[in-house]
Order: sequence, then C-alpha cells, then structure tokens
Amino acid sequence: MEVDVRKVETSRLSINVATAGEGRPLLLLHGFPHTWRLWATTMSVLARDRRVIAPDSRGLGDSERSADGYDAENLARDIVALLDHLLVPSVDVVAIDAGVPPAFLFALHNQDRIGRLVVMESLLGQLAGAETFLSSGAPWWFGFHQVPGLAERVVVGHEAEYLDFFYRSGTFDGQGIDHGIRDDFVNAYSGIESLRCGFEYYRAMPSSAAQIATATSATRLATPTLVIGSEPVGDALFEQVTGVADNVIGDRIAECGHLIPLDRPAELIRRLASFLA
Repeated sequence: MEVDVRKVETSRLSINVATAGEGRPLLLLHGFPHTWRLWATTMSVLARDRRVIAPDSRGLGDSERSADGYDAENLARDIVALLDHLLVPSVDVVAIDAGVPPAFLFALHNQDRIGRLVVMESLLGQLAGAETFLSSGAPWWFGFHQVPGLAERVVVGHEAEYLDFFYRSGTFDGQGIDHGIRDDFVNAYSGIESLRCGFEYYRAMPSSAAQIATATSATRLATPTLVIGSEPVGDALFEQVTGVADNVIGDRIAECGHLIPLDRPAELIRRLASFLA
C-alpha cells in the first residue's frame, strides 16, 4: 500500500500528514516521542478498506514548530482544521498517549463529525478514575519535562540515549522498536527546538486538564468509544472515560507495552477491525 506524505497548509498551521487508501476516513493520532510513523506497521492493513489519515501533531515530526498552542483545546482545533482542509466531513479517530486529550475534546465538541473513537494508554487530565495509577505520583519525566527550558537543554546532544529509554520501556520485553522507525523518531526529536516542542505537551498539561474538566462538566460523550489499555496505564483511562461518556467498551492487550501499535500491531488491528466495522 502506497503512503502519500505531504505538508498541507491548514487555516491554523502547516501540518505534515501521511495518507493511504480509500473509503471511510480514519484519523490516527500519535503521542510523544513519536511521529505519524508510529502507525507504519498498522497503516497498510487499515488502508485496505479505509482512507487512513496520520498527521504529525503540532510541533512534532515535520509539522510546524509553533511557539505555543500545545494545550488540548488548541490541538483539537488543529484536528478540525486538518479535516476541513482535506474535505473530510466525518471521521473515526484512533489516538494514543498525548494524542488522546485532543482526540477526546474533538469528539466531545464535534459529535456530529465523529463516528467512533478509540483511545489508548493515556490519561484525561485529573478526571476521576486514575487514582490507583497515580497513587505513587505521576511518572518522573512529567515533572522534568514541565520545567520551562530545562529538559531540552539537558537532553540536547544526547537525544538518542534519552529517547531510547521510552522506546525500550514502551515494549513489553524491553527490547525496543523497529530500528528504522526508532531512527526516524530520534531524527524528528533531535535539536533543541524539536525537543522543546515535544516537552511543550507536558507544559500544557495543567491547561489541558482544566479544559477537559470544564468540557466534561457541561457535556457527556455519546460517541461509541473503545478504550484499550496495556502497560503501564492499564485500566486507568477506561475508568476515567466511563465517568464522562455513555457508550464505552474497555479492552486490554496482555503482554503489551505502552507502544501498542508497534509492540502488538496484530492484536491492535484485530480489535480495531471489530470495533470500527
């Protein structure tokens, strides 16, 4: 399956986007420290009967490195701008990690434009349900990444060594991911400005959490939603989503690390094929 990768100028920013296939649109949203290539293993299968759209999120990969706008509400508006540019009236959405909060707010605010939602391995701000997961505090890198200007200055020049921690720990056996995809990720996050943009997602977490709390206090999500857990988030996201949505299914992939699309692609494709049919 041929994948077309190009930059598009939306009404908000320049977005690098990979597309493949024809049919009902399916949007894939990655997290940190990834690019659209997180979906490289699954995209060819999904594109057999779908129009698959996999962008690099704001500031990441080859998308525009903006000074700000990394909170969930702004990122949700980026989704709308991309779909408008591509003339996509409605879409199914699959999101993981840092892609989940904007995907959720996009779904909540645009329930007429989304058919089904799949979210994986993330948290939705401070919503109830993640207390057990957070009982020992947030993962250590959250605080490190959130200090303005610090992490990029510490990590620059050692990007590969630092990012390999996430790629090894993101797989169940600790062996890391495909070498070619890993190298693409490292290249995408090399340099102080590329690192800054990745860390801005963490610095925007307090704003994103407040936005999610406000939005869910006013509206419940009716969109059919599948929540997939693995390691380490497990069932925490499912517990959060069930409190703010009306049509939720929970699933968990055994012996799978955080990087589900690369660690257990066949298991993910099987679940997506069933839920998105």
